[in-house]
Amino acid sequence: MAHVSFDASALKQFVHDNELSEIQAMVNAADSQLREGTGAGADFRDWLHLPTEYDQEEFARIQAAAKQIQSDSDFLVTIGIGGSYLGARMALDFLHDSFYLAHADNDDQTMVVFAGNSLSSSYLQDLINLIGDKDFSINVISKSGTTTEPSIAFRIFHEMLVKKYGETEANKRIYATTDKARGALKTEADANGWETFIIPDGVGGRFSVLTAVGLLPIAVSGADIEQLMAGAAKAEATYVDPDLTKNEAYQYAAYRNILYRKGYTTELLENYEPNMAMLAEWWKQLAGESEGKDQKGIYPSSANFTTDLHSLGQYIQEGRRNLMETVVKLDQPNHDLNVPGAANDLDGLGYLEGKSIDWVNTQAYRAVVAAHNEGGVPVMTVHIDKEDEFTLGYLIYFFEVAMGISGYLNGINPFNQPGVEAYKTNMFGLLGKPGFEEVGDKLRAQMND
Repeated sequence: MAHVSFDASALKQFVHDNELSEIQAMVNAADSQLREGTGAGADFRDWLHLPTEYDQEEFARIQAAAKQIQSDSDFLVTIGIGGSYLGARMALDFLHDSFYLAHADNDDQTMVVFAGNSLSSSYLQDLINLIGDKDFSINVISKSGTTTEPSIAFRIFHEMLVKKYGETEANKRIYATTDKARGALKTEADANGWETFIIPDGVGGRFSVLTAVGLLPIAVSGADIEQLMAGAAKAEATYVDPDLTKNEAYQYAAYRNILYRKGYTTELLENYEPNMAMLAEWWKQLAGESEGKDQKGIYPSSANFTTDLHSLGQYIQEGRRNLMETVVKLDQPNHDLNVPGAANDLDGLGYLEGKSIDWVNTQAYRAVVAAHNEGGVPVMTVHIDKEDEFTLGYLIYFFEVAMGISGYLNGINPFNQPGVEAYKTNMFGLLGKPGFEEVGDKLRAQMND
């Protein structure tokens, strides 16, 4: 059984049969750029073989650190933003039950919580209140150690840790995931004896979930990271042939580029399971940072069905025809219930009594695909057989390799993100950071005007 499968059957009215074969030569060229390192950003392709060539010694240290944290901490505060946060958060939602944090009072389970992913003081205070007087450790994740949001959060929780345990014991409870040799965080970690894990030089943040960036918090949550890597390794072996009749990850990349050239410039990643909402957030960074440059790229958005059918459904059905949809459809839910009977039928559900709710959910999915196709919206589906570690590792690699190919098909470097520095320069100027005073003066003058 394929753990991940791609279904493009609903594209028939949008993509002619000949178009896939006609883009094959471009896919071959993109594959060569990716595999042979001839494309732009070649230094950041180490994620490509990460599932089979990861550092076994560090992996063992990650597992040992996870056991230590589970033994001495009620909470692990994971501090990071963007790729240093989204992968782990997505995995926890995907692999645990919908009310994971509701189990925070369970003495037998270490809860992984997140900080440093916003500049909200209310969020930080709420997290401090949640931890209370419980035991906790910190996993601070940053390549440089100078990113504003996580650096502020780390100062707060570091101070809290030292006040609770003292400097010596606090140092034993800090785990730094950072550059192997340089940067502010690496310097501080070495000076204080914190255990460190490496963000590989050749793996960009949005591709880093299968490094220590994601693996440590995922392991602390109780998930099986060996199975996660095994699923990714299976996908690595599966998606090597550039032949579009055989490689479904490349098919996905090809179809979305064919549709993009026809004016479908926004892609909605959709699900029918609430605990996949963060999967879409992770995917949005992967797609947006990989493709959105040089005034090109598919805009990544998302929707959670059936919930958002009651809010966004009208626009998707009859709004501007620039949307394409990719559904991640779970075929075997973790749990299923039947619609119960009732003494009366005032709600009109008598015709569903005894039916599986997942069956109802699947019929809703099928009905939506048909309706949106009729309304002029192309729909692709990525089927996953279940929500477990092996499947998630497989799915992560599916999307990663698809985005690498998709970027090259669009003639851009899929592994850089030069545009993210623009807002930082302005923010530093307004905050008064040394060296950015002139920028701040200029912006304040403009705002006064």
